[in-house]
Amino acid sequence: MTNDLISKKELLELTSISYGQLYRWKRKNLIPEEWFIRKSAFTGQETFFPREKVLERIDKIQTMKENLSLDELANMFSPNVTDICLRKNELLERNIVSKGAYSLYLEQNKEMSEFYFENILHIYLLEKLLQSGDINLEEGKMVIQLLQDVKQKNGVLFVFRKWGMTSCFLVTNYEGIQFEKGTKVVAQLSLIDLMEELKSKLY
Repeated sequence: MTNDLISKKELLELTSISYGQLYRWKRKNLIPEEWFIRKSAFTGQETFFPREKVLERIDKIQTMKENLSLDELANMFSPNVTDICLRKNELLERNIVSKGAYSLYLEQNKEMSEFYFENILHIYLLEKLLQSGDINLEEGKMVIQLLQDVKQKNGVLFVFRKWGMTSCFLVTNYEGIQFEKGTKVVAQLSLIDLMEELKSKLY
């Protein structure tokens, strides 16, 4: 098991929370469902979590739950973004994305003059991929087309290559995903994680 994951048993022992608390927080969306990762272990199927993210989140919950209700905490971790709308140049003026990602997105959406949260998220994701050097401009167009066609608000985006051909898909439950031999996963991004990053820039 990779070092960046923590088992449910270890998590409960380390944080001194109960099984019931953990799943109550899951139901309230305080801990994203996609952080509950089912994997095979020598004892059978076990649940693991991204270590750093879940420990940081539980620490915040434990620190703040004395003063805030679970509903208030849920709203804080996932604030309402439906009222966000930025004009064409505000994304650049506020340094949310670079001109390169912005321009590439506009090539695919020439008539767009206002950007809602979903649009901004797509540009922000494109920015991450281009800045990392994981994809080229044509592959960026393919990713944007996928996001616009699928209209999925959570899940994990995979970009992969085989025999020089690039493809991508978005999944909400990626337990047990297997790639053919010779397939290289060049990017793997969580929409939930990107949404949280983006919200911190917008608010």
